[in-house]
Amino acid sequence: MSASGGTKAIVAALGANLAIAAAKFVAFAFSGSSSMLAEGVHSLADSGNQGLLLLGGKKAKREATPEHPFGYGRERYIYGFLVSIVLFTIGGVFALYEGYEKIKHPHDLENWYWPVGVLVFAIIAEGFSFRTAIKESNEVRGKLTWSQFVRRAKAPELPVVLLEDLGALVGLILALGGVGLSLLTGDGVWDGIGTICIGALLVLIALVLAAETKSLLLGEAADADQVAKIREALVDGKTVTGLIHMRTLHLGPEELLVAAKVAVQHDDTAAEVARAIDAAEERIREAVPIARVIYLEPDIFRTSA
Repeated sequence: MSASGGTKAIVAALGANLAIAAAKFVAFAFSGSSSMLAEGVHSLADSGNQGLLLLGGKKAKREATPEHPFGYGRERYIYGFLVSIVLFTIGGVFALYEGYEKIKHPHDLENWYWPVGVLVFAIIAEGFSFRTAIKESNEVRGKLTWSQFVRRAKAPELPVVLLEDLGALVGLILALGGVGLSLLTGDGVWDGIGTICIGALLVLIALVLAAETKSLLLGEAADADQVAKIREALVDGKTVTGLIHMRTLHLGPEELLVAAKVAVQHDDTAAEVARAIDAAEERIREAVPIARVIYLEPDIFRTSA
C-alpha cells in the first residue's frame, strides 16, 4: 500500500473548512445558535488541522543531519498526533461546554433561515471534500476495508482527513437536527443537545486518531506483504542460504529500515559474502522501493543440538 500523503485531499478540505467556518460564524451572529457556534469552532479547528498536516509534510522533506541521521520522516506522525489533540481540545471540549451552557440557559433562535441555509451549504461543501478524500484513499488502500485502512495506513494524512470529513458531515446533520427540533418545538434546549452530540462525536474521533498516530510514533513494522517480499528477496539460495532473523521499522511513511541477520556458507570468502550482501540489498529495494535503509549482518547458521 502506498504511503501517499494525500495533499490534494488536504487542500480540498482546507478550502472547504475555511469557507464553511466563515459562513457558520455569520449564521451564529444572526441566529444565536450554539450549534452554529460549535460547528464554526469545529470548522476553524479543522482548518488549523489541515494547516498542521501540510506543515508536517513540508518539514518531513528535510535532509538528514548528523543529529538526525535517519531524517525527519516522522514529523508527519508528530503533526498527525497534534491534530488529534487540537480536535479534542478546541473542537470537542468546546462543543461540550457550549452545549451544556445552552441547555442550562436556553433561548429561542433568531433568524432561523441563517443557520439552516448555512448548514445546507456546509453539507454540500463537506460532501465535496469527503468525496475527494475517498477518491484519494481508494488509490492507495487496495483491498483493505475502510477500518483496516485507517488502522494500517503508514501515512497519517489521509486517515486524518477522512475521519475529520466524516465527523464534519455527521456533525452538520446533528446540528441541523438540533436547529430543526428547536424550531419545531420552540425549545432551545434541543439546540444545546445537538451541540453536545457534536462534541461527543469530535472527542470520539480525536481519541481514535490519537491512538493510531501514537502507534506510528512509537514505531511500526512493515506490512505483512512487504515483510514477505523482503524475506523472499533476501535469500538467493547460493551465498545467502537463509534468514536467521529480521526487524523492520518505518522511519517515516515512505521510508523503511530493514535490519537482518542472514546465513551464509561457512567456506565463502569475505569478497563473496560482500557481493552477496550488495546483491541482496538491490533485490530488497527492487521488491520494496521504500526500503531505503538496509543493514544486513552475515553469519554462519547453526542448528541447536
